[in-house]
Amino acid sequence: MAEKIRCWPTTDPLYLAYHDEEWGRPVRDERGLYERLCLEGFQSGLSWLTILRKRQNFRAAFAGFDPDAVSRFGERDVERLLGDAGIVRHRGKIEAAIANARGVLALRDAGTPLEDLMWEYRDTTESKELSKRLKAAGFRFVGPTTVYAAMQACGIVNDHIPDCWVREEVERARRAG
Repeated sequence: MAEKIRCWPTTDPLYLAYHDEEWGRPVRDERGLYERLCLEGFQSGLSWLTILRKRQNFRAAFAGFDPDAVSRFGERDVERLLGDAGIVRHRGKIEAAIANARGVLALRDAGTPLEDLMWEYRDTTESKELSKRLKAAGFRFVGPTTVYAAMQACGIVNDHIPDCWVREEVERARRAG
């Protein structure tokens, strides 16, 4: 049996599962997109595997990435999160996750839900423009590199290498939506 070709080398079971079952698969719901944007922001300067290992803790700490709930977080919540060893304890990134929840609500109130805005870019790699639009809605830690990583993770762009064993499956899923 031939070895499966993947986009990056790893033997870590969590990372393998992430690549094979999640990375690049379309995420079209508000909560899922909000989560990916926040986690990509937390990843900045760190290994993605670090974030994957802490993802369940992040979900617990950030109310399942429910933007309505997180948008109500205040300074006491920030202090609580700064004391949570199960997540990345970085004040700026924590405050950004809260600001991003408020940005999700602002987009929704303006009539352009996050999922509509992000999926406008499904046939382009224009992360700079999407980054500007997110920042205009109040998002933080959403520079072009972070936004592009989220676009990859959510299937908005398909950056699986040509020989990757899941590339075609991911592409069919992207086009089906």
